[in-house]
Amino acid sequence: MRGSIHRFSSILSSIRFYDYDVVVIGGGSGGLACSKEAAQLGLNVAVLDYVEPSAKGTKWGLGGTCVNVGCIPKKLMHQAALLGTAVKDARKYGWQISGPISHDWATMAEAVQNHVRSLNWGHRVQLQDKKVKYLNMKGSLVDEHTVTALTKAGKEMTLTAKNIVIATGGRPKFPTNIPGAVEHGITSDDIFWLKESPGKTLVVGASYVALECAGFLTGIGLDTTVMVRSIALRGFDQQMAELVTDYMESYGTKFAWKCVPKSVEKLPSGALQVIWTDMLTGNEHKDTYDTVLWAVGRAPETKALGLNKLGVQLNKKTGKIIVGVDESTTVPNIYAFGDISQGRPELTPTAIKAGKLLARRLAGRSTALMNYDNVPTTVFTPLEYGCVGLSEEEAESRHGKDNIEVFHAFYKPLEFTVAERDASQCYLKVICERAGVQKILGLHFTGSNAGEVTQGFAMGFQCGATYSHLLETVGIHPTSAEELVKVNITKRSGLDATVTGC
Repeated sequence: MRGSIHRFSSILSSIRFYDYDVVVIGGGSGGLACSKEAAQLGLNVAVLDYVEPSAKGTKWGLGGTCVNVGCIPKKLMHQAALLGTAVKDARKYGWQISGPISHDWATMAEAVQNHVRSLNWGHRVQLQDKKVKYLNMKGSLVDEHTVTALTKAGKEMTLTAKNIVIATGGRPKFPTNIPGAVEHGITSDDIFWLKESPGKTLVVGASYVALECAGFLTGIGLDTTVMVRSIALRGFDQQMAELVTDYMESYGTKFAWKCVPKSVEKLPSGALQVIWTDMLTGNEHKDTYDTVLWAVGRAPETKALGLNKLGVQLNKKTGKIIVGVDESTTVPNIYAFGDISQGRPELTPTAIKAGKLLARRLAGRSTALMNYDNVPTTVFTPLEYGCVGLSEEEAESRHGKDNIEVFHAFYKPLEFTVAERDASQCYLKVICERAGVQKILGLHFTGSNAGEVTQGFAMGFQCGATYSHLLETVGIHPTSAEELVKVNITKRSGLDATVTGC
C-alpha cells in the first residue's frame, strides 16, 4: 500500500498543471483565428494583444495590421479612388453630372475608421463568445511554459501554458540614416487614421504598400509622388510590375526613379522640404510636401518577446523566427506563424489558415500542415494586379527558359470602350511547363477586379491544372476573366498578342 502511494505521488509530481493549454501572443488575424479554433476544440486559451503606438502616436484596437492599418482600410480607400474614376466614366455613359467633382478626406476617413472600430468590437465579442480569455497586455516569454503579461499602467501578471504561440506580426520601418525621417514622416500605421487630408504627398518606397497608398491618394485627387530606389514590387513578376507603374503614371502618379532621399526638414511654413539624390546623375534635388510617407519595409515584432534568452533561433538578417514545417520554433512548446516567421508569405489569409491548422494539431485533432505553395494574392493599385504561382523569372530560374511556355494576351475590358479608357496595360499571362501535359506554373492578370478573377483560378492550382484544362473551360462572356481561358499566343512565337473581337 505504502509503495502504491509513493508511485502515485511520483506520477502527480511529474504532471505539471498550467493556467492554460495555449497562450497566444498577438491579436492579429492569425492569432485570433488560432485562439478561436483552439477554444472551439475544447482547449483553455488566452490571447494577449497590446499595440505600441506608432512614432506619431497612432494606436488602434484588437485585430492586428489587416483590420486596423492594412487590408481593410486600404481596400476601402482604394474603393473611394475607384468611385472617383467611375464618376468620370459615368459622363460617357450618359449620366448628367453638373460641376466638378471633389473628394472630402474627413468624410471618407471617418467612415473607414468607424468600420474598423466596429471590427475591433466584433473581435472582442467573438473571443468572449468562444470562451477565449482576452488580455489587453504585452506578453514576453520567461520560459517555454511561462509568459509575463504587462498592462499599459505597468501592472504585471504571470501566465503558464502547455504551449505558447507567437503571432505578433510586424510593423513598418523608418530609415535610420536620414535626418528628419522619423520626426517628420509617417508610415502605413498612420495614413489610415489621419483626420485631415495628407495633401501633397511623397511616398518613399516601391513595395505593394507604397504603390497601393500612392494609388488611392492619386485617385482621390492628391498630388502624389513615389520615390523608387531600385525596382517596383520586388518579389513579383517584373513585367507585371512595370505595367502597374506605367498605368499609375498615366493615371497621374509621379515617379522619381533611381532616387534616394537625403533629408527631411520642416520649414517655418509647416511644409516638409525633402532633399534627395538622383542615383544616375549624382545630382541633388529638393521639393516641398505636406506629408512624407515611408514604405520602406517592415520589421518583425520580436525584440520585446525575450526570445534570445530562451534560445529561440532568429534569422540574423531579418530578425524573424526560424520555424519548421509545423510552425515549431527551436524551443519545444513554442510555436510561431504569420509575418513573424521566416520564409512565410506576409499575407493575412495564410496566417489565418496556418493558425487554424496549428490549433487543430495542438488539440490533437489533426496532423495536417499548412501548404504555402501557390498562394494567390492581389495588389490593389489603380489597375489591380492578381497572381498565383511562379513569376516568369522564378519559372525560368527553376525550370530553364527553354522548358517553359508563356501564353499571353493584351485585352480591352468592355467597360473601357464607351468610357474611352486606355487599356494598354490590361494584360494577362499563363506560364506553363513546355513539355508533357503543360502543367500551369503561374498565372498573372492586370485589370479591374483582379482579386476576384485570380481567386477562382487559384483553385485550379490545387488540382494540378494544365493548359488543356484552361482551354477546356468555357468562359463567361463578356468578362475580362474569359480572356484567360482563350489565351493562345505564346511569347516564343513573337506574334501580336492583342485580343481582337470576341
